[in-house]
Amino acid sequence: MSHSAHSEGRTTLADYRAALRAPGSRRPVVASVLARLPIAMIGISALLYVQRETGSFAAAGLVSASSLVGVSVGAVVQGRLIDRYGPTRPLLAVVALFVVSMAALAVAIEAHAATFVLVALAAATGLSEPMIGSASRALWTKLLPEGSARNAAFSYEAISMEVFFILGPGIAGLLITAPWAGTGMVVGAAAMATGATVFALSPAVRAWGPAPRAKSRLLGALAGPGMRTLAVAALGFGVVIGFVEVAVPAAATESGHAALSGLLLSAWSLTSVAFGVAYSLHPWPRRLGLRLPALLGGFGALVALLALPSSLWGLALLMLLAGALITPQSTTHSTAIEVVAPSGTAAEAFGWVLTAVTLGLAAGQSVSGYLVEHAGPSASFLAAGAAGLALAAVVWLMRGTVRQQAPEPTDSGELVPAGR
Repeated sequence: MSHSAHSEGRTTLADYRAALRAPGSRRPVVASVLARLPIAMIGISALLYVQRETGSFAAAGLVSASSLVGVSVGAVVQGRLIDRYGPTRPLLAVVALFVVSMAALAVAIEAHAATFVLVALAAATGLSEPMIGSASRALWTKLLPEGSARNAAFSYEAISMEVFFILGPGIAGLLITAPWAGTGMVVGAAAMATGATVFALSPAVRAWGPAPRAKSRLLGALAGPGMRTLAVAALGFGVVIGFVEVAVPAAATESGHAALSGLLLSAWSLTSVAFGVAYSLHPWPRRLGLRLPALLGGFGALVALLALPSSLWGLALLMLLAGALITPQSTTHSTAIEVVAPSGTAAEAFGWVLTAVTLGLAAGQSVSGYLVEHAGPSASFLAAGAAGLALAAVVWLMRGTVRQQAPEPTDSGELVPAGR
């Protein structure tokens, strides 16, 4: 496929059908759904569980943050191992570690262990959380040739993740009402471990061997200049969302309707999914080097508008508008990996994108928390917009790096193209 067609990433509904019906795809697709559905559910369930048992939101927040740090590190480490050895052995190993660490965390919470113990165990659970998203995304490069069907598969990955982030918190909220407060955390962990195991043992995944690797480099996937540009775009995406995830509940609380904060955050996820499908049919701008900064800048500008409404109804309407650019960015990040990732680093490259988004979320939430307390939610929305626009400008300046990488020699002397 030509670079221009590759960059365009256009799909049709028929391409979605072709992708999901690809030979060998059914079992890993179903297993990945089971493994990824609890992604948003486990963290919230653990936070609520810790708060219920300790009575401290501060301790619960530390546990949640520690888990996020673990996930951000684990995404890259697991991605590199998957690229080097194939996914089956690394995934089965981390599933075993994940089950042990989750069981230890549950026991420690029940025993009212010291906060530093909970924080350490939470970091272990995040580090060992099986990165099915990276493996599932990379699997499509094995099942489908370059072209519109593969682009549709990447779009499906982004859209499905958004759906999981909508459903996860709702399920966690329901399960926290169970007789045992840890039910949601344990159910989520069991689903993730089961789905990851079935995924790792499915024939298509077991047939996936180690990728031909370019000569070893310390930075791995980040050695590609285009990957560094993509990481900045993903960081900006996470920063803007992190600001909003704190400012919206603060705005709802300030209005005397704190219970509506979850509903408001769900509003932009709904338009994200709906518009994400439509956008994948006609992506714009066509060039990835321009699409990355355009989407991030547009997202920042729309989020800045959230500072304007004086009522929650107005805020909800603008949330619906801003949410339309969430999934298009996730899809574009996934498509860009095909173009900018150095050879043999597809899973690790996706891990870096996840890490950049996670670190952005943490940074945005931290600054937003300070702003809403000292200057109010509107200041946080404006700061989110400014951060998004500033980082979009950085990505625009780096746009020339978003191009197809030249084939690189492997350790055996073979030439392999980028993204493999």
